[in-house]
Amino acid sequence: MTHIETVTVGSGGAASITFSAIPADTYTDLLLVLSTREETGTDGNVRLSINGNTTSLTARDLEGGGSSASSSSRSFIAIVTSKSTDTANTFGNAQVYFPNYASSANKSISVNAVSENNGTTAFQSILAGLRSNTDPITSISLAAPSGDIAEFSSASLYGVLAGSDGIVAVS
Repeated sequence: MTHIETVTVGSGGAASITFSAIPADTYTDLLLVLSTREETGTDGNVRLSINGNTTSLTARDLEGGGSSASSSSRSFIAIVTSKSTDTANTFGNAQVYFPNYASSANKSISVNAVSENNGTTAFQSILAGLRSNTDPITSISLAAPSGDIAEFSSASLYGVLAGSDGIVAVS
């Protein structure tokens, strides 16, 4: 696994976090590691955009909040994070995996995420996503649906290489 880039949100928050120069032929898979919080929003998620759009994304999500669980189908990919009303200075965490991101086929996406909150309900989520587009993934963006992403939120992008036998290997 090779570190490509880390983005940390500065003072006052940011409308989005973007990785815009993803190499198309260097890695087999991509891994995005998030530590995020909404600055002002109360949606409890950040939305994924690939190559500048969300229109070709669909998802099936299983989410639990301590006392109940639910599942849903969506025409977008929402990654669970901490809300502005959650315990101060806590950040949600997530891993987003993009296998075969540069292939000429539709792209699967998997998400494992959790919000953090010491006062009331916190959420856990697993999500299976699909990008119905055969273009390679060259940019990834995250944005809070209402408000900004909070200061000190961070996102790190890693490239993963497959070994000569096709099995993913850490390098």
